[in-house]
Amino acid sequence: MFMMQGPNVMNRYTSHQFPALRILMSGQEKYSVVRTLGDAATMLISEWPGDDGEEYVVAVRTCLDAIRGTTPPDAAREALIRAADEAGIRYLSVVH
Repeated sequence: MFMMQGPNVMNRYTSHQFPALRILMSGQEKYSVVRTLGDAATMLISEWPGDDGEEYVVAVRTCLDAIRGTTPPDAAREALIRAADEAGIRYLSVVH
């Protein structure tokens, strides 16, 4: 199980567990970089253009489960990508 405790749980998953994504939201001039579960949650809850898509709902649920430690971080990243595809949002994987 992926149970994590402590103050920075949302920001722990970086690099290979949550490879960064650059996401271009409609109407913005630059990409937002999603590097952590916290970034993904903020993007989905505060900045997403709609909240009625099936993949969007799955992405929010999966992200919150990953923050709680019951789902692996890479599942949240994949759900975010599917939600972006559903919403017609462009994204790029960031390669280091």
